[in-house]
Amino acid sequence: MSFSDDKPGKVLRVALLGCGVVGTQVARLLAEQADDLAVRTGARLEVVGIAVRRMSHPRPGVDPALLTTDAMGLATRPDVDIVIEVIGGIEPARALLLGAMEAGKSVVTANKALLAEHGEQIHTASRAFGTDLYYEAAVAGAIPILRPLRESLAGDTVHRVLGIVNGTTNFILDRMDSSGADFGDSLEEAQSLGYAEADPTADVEAFDAAAKAAILAGLAFHTRVTAADVYREGITEVTAADIASAKALGRTVKLLAICERSGEDGVAVRVHPAMIPRSHPLAAVGGAYNAVFVEARSAGRLMFYGAGAGGTPTASAVLGDVVAVARNRLAGTRGPELSTYAELPVLPMGDTLTRYHVSLDVADKPGVLAPVAEAFARHGVSIQAVRQTSRGEDALLIIVTHEARDADLAATISELQALPVVRAVASVMRVEGEGDQ
Repeated sequence: MSFSDDKPGKVLRVALLGCGVVGTQVARLLAEQADDLAVRTGARLEVVGIAVRRMSHPRPGVDPALLTTDAMGLATRPDVDIVIEVIGGIEPARALLLGAMEAGKSVVTANKALLAEHGEQIHTASRAFGTDLYYEAAVAGAIPILRPLRESLAGDTVHRVLGIVNGTTNFILDRMDSSGADFGDSLEEAQSLGYAEADPTADVEAFDAAAKAAILAGLAFHTRVTAADVYREGITEVTAADIASAKALGRTVKLLAICERSGEDGVAVRVHPAMIPRSHPLAAVGGAYNAVFVEARSAGRLMFYGAGAGGTPTASAVLGDVVAVARNRLAGTRGPELSTYAELPVLPMGDTLTRYHVSLDVADKPGVLAPVAEAFARHGVSIQAVRQTSRGEDALLIIVTHEARDADLAATISELQALPVVRAVASVMRVEGEGDQ
């Protein structure tokens, strides 16, 4: 029996803004799965227009008759029910979503940058105009993580969210770990395989991960967090020597998004490379995959794992949201709103509690360790472990600290750089996850 025989007459009209890698897959899945989606939602989802920048660009499998360069006209068309935005970037996406919501459209977006920069404005418009706003695809591709934070864990207290949320950097670090290659060679391999863009800045400098961390923290802690609140450090300074040092200590290096409560006074949100034990659940996440580790008071430890990027996985998350807003629209209801009642301050990085792995080039002679240890003590930083490797007249001194204020650790590093016995601070990297195995 066809759908039209079973449930005739119900149609929801969909406008698709953007038809790149993700948009093309969204259009394909909406067409290929039309009958199944109709049964799941209670209405047939009909794509009535696709907004693009260039009409001449080849789009295999996409009906050219649906294409238009008038994105605002399509987003606000009176007969459109649902608007899907997969353009990316801030403008014109922001204006298009605001226009769509003012016109009463339900909105689904995958735009992490927009939500991290202007999430409050977008959510305010959604409330003001009584429209749905869903964005599961904005973080970690196909992995369902935002809805569990917003809905499933809404009755719990989330203490920490720790995740690998950028596939490009995870692929690069994984290759460095498995092959011993340096950053440059691993980046070139990622580009040749399509895991990294020609301009990889957004990924390797952690802008992408920082935007995702802002979204995760806002949902987890019911407070407003923007990309500007997130401490950000990319992976371009990670060396093969750092990876080798981590291996020697039974650790691996990952770019982590870390969102955590700091007592009852605030939250800390940061993205940076860190050493984690190889026994940690995130250590086994290889290639371009993503994973998010959540700790909550009652639920305990949860882990979400899967494909974090790519056209089809991201389109899967988009369609999940489309089904949700379609059901809401037919029922005359709206999905849950973003709750920011807590209004917790986001602490500066200097006040955040972290641990360091420090590699020092020193002379291999007696009396070196004492002034180094004194520098740590002067700043109230406790040393957990020390390891020394001799290299002729030189030695590599590796120190792992206990938890301390990041500002105190940074001040210690500054003093170490000025010590006569220290020839160079070879590397400094934060250590995470020791208690999560």
